[in-house]
Amino acid sequence: MSASLVLGIDGGGSKTLVAVGDREGEVVAFDAGPGINPMDKPGWRDALSALLSPFAALRPSIGAVVAGLPAYGEIAALSKAQEAEVRAFFGAVHQRVVNDVEAAHIGAFAGGPGVLVLSGTGSMAWASDAEGRMLRVGGFGEAIGDEGSAHWIGAAAIALASQAIDGRVEAPDFLRAFLDHLQLDRIAPQDALIAWRASVEHARSEIAALSRFVDARAEAGDPAAGGILDAAAAHLAAHVRAARQRIDDAALPWSTAGGTFSSRILSARTAALVGSRPEPPRLPPIGGALLRAAQDLDWPVDEAWIGRLAVSIENNAVHARNGRSDTLPEGEDDR
Repeated sequence: MSASLVLGIDGGGSKTLVAVGDREGEVVAFDAGPGINPMDKPGWRDALSALLSPFAALRPSIGAVVAGLPAYGEIAALSKAQEAEVRAFFGAVHQRVVNDVEAAHIGAFAGGPGVLVLSGTGSMAWASDAEGRMLRVGGFGEAIGDEGSAHWIGAAAIALASQAIDGRVEAPDFLRAFLDHLQLDRIAPQDALIAWRASVEHARSEIAALSRFVDARAEAGDPAAGGILDAAAAHLAAHVRAARQRIDDAALPWSTAGGTFSSRILSARTAALVGSRPEPPRLPPIGGALLRAAQDLDWPVDEAWIGRLAVSIENNAVHARNGRSDTLPEGEDDR
């Protein structure tokens, strides 16, 4: 068979998408599965293999694969393991493994220059100029940085609550809401908070989940929660400024990615500090992977192709959110 298809992978910490596109920019197969971040998902290999297995019948028609994987390029041993896992499934098919944020950047600017600032469980900015030179800002992980991320916001909420318990800061409304949110004892809050932290099984994701509590409190007018989001926005805006400075282009367009930016307050305050509104992404991260794979095959990608791909991905994503994968390869069950 001729190489009439391309396959993209958008791996993340909480979910992973796989999509197959054709020369016309239409998605012909699509599925979603669990996160495959090797930093905190020891079963990532099995999860990736299970997600790819329904696409085995399409391999003879696939000419190129681009896998955007979390943590790729950050730790040599893990990166080699990720490359090996992709190679084991696709064999001699042309394949490229990139960091998941790079794939998101390719999608956001349709392969053009810009700064993409991501805030999800972690945070990072990825930038490129018109000549294709790329650089990264942040992305050091929660033990070192990840400022402005959901985990950073959650950790800041815990720290603020602990200080309020001791009387080091005055934040009675925030503390009361925080204790109620976690169902902690108000009589002995110090012991209760320590016990809660010791009992957390998935610390990274559960601490990051507290960012939604902080956002809700900020929306309710809590100044303490608003202060946390102000600090997060300042960090994220600093990512954009640093990337522009290192690229040496103060007018480089910027865009956002990651669930933390679903916060209206965080998005608005970050934009205010950057000094301009972010550009809406041209394609989602899975679209960035498909676009790069199409370019690897020298397909005639134009604005119309990108537009069709964006619409097709959105239609398939709606099906996936509704629990249906109508475009799985024929004969395969939903996963």
